[in-house]
Amino acid sequence: MLADVPLLDLLNRRARDDGSGPFLTCYVGDGAGSLPERTELSARSFANWVAKTANLLADDVGLEPGDRVELRLAEEHPGHWMTLIWMMAAWQAGLAVTDSAGDVVVGGPLPGRAPAVPAYACSLHPLGLGLTDLPDGWTDFSGNALAQPDDWFGAGPHSPDDVAWDMADGTRTFAELAEVEPMAGRALIVDPPDAWAAVRGCLAAPLLGGGSSVIALGVDETRLTKIAADERVDA
Repeated sequence: MLADVPLLDLLNRRARDDGSGPFLTCYVGDGAGSLPERTELSARSFANWVAKTANLLADDVGLEPGDRVELRLAEEHPGHWMTLIWMMAAWQAGLAVTDSAGDVVVGGPLPGRAPAVPAYACSLHPLGLGLTDLPDGWTDFSGNALAQPDDWFGAGPHSPDDVAWDMADGTRTFAELAEVEPMAGRALIVDPPDAWAAVRGCLAAPLLGGGSSVIALGVDETRLTKIAADERVDA
């Protein structure tokens, strides 16, 4: 891992120095007013999921720095905590995330027809439980990731100038991922409209500024005020 790749360095430093503090809290509702599901990840828990997923990509799939992760999950569920874990795990392993053809495909719980490359389906369960009875060609993400080592000792990006993001909205290097305004507080972020908005507001800004994010996805507006109060958001 490169110390001059800011987001990677900051996540691991935060997990070490303030590992138990809240980092990312995700509420997922159905838009109809029912009680939303809540998942809270401390910096240590988030970093642990990231390390396990990066190990999955490197050891089970055999990807190397510079390879590409086709993250369909980012298009389907841009603000979900599992999407953000996959983003950071890909970068930990020196990989680029893309919305076009990749060396591995990552989708949601209803993945459809399998591609010609390794493919993982994510349950989106609030506790990270796995999936069963998947179509041929798809592998459950959670069960396989949780079997991986808790620490990452593999290779990361060779340079901050390596491509980390190759989406329809453009390309960004590992260095450019950190060119967002830092956030020091605890912010409520409602239904990020796309993957970059989710990465910028929910992941990069709090890592750079020492803050934390509360993400509300499909949550009825009447519940947002209570969530903001319960989570003590200040932005």
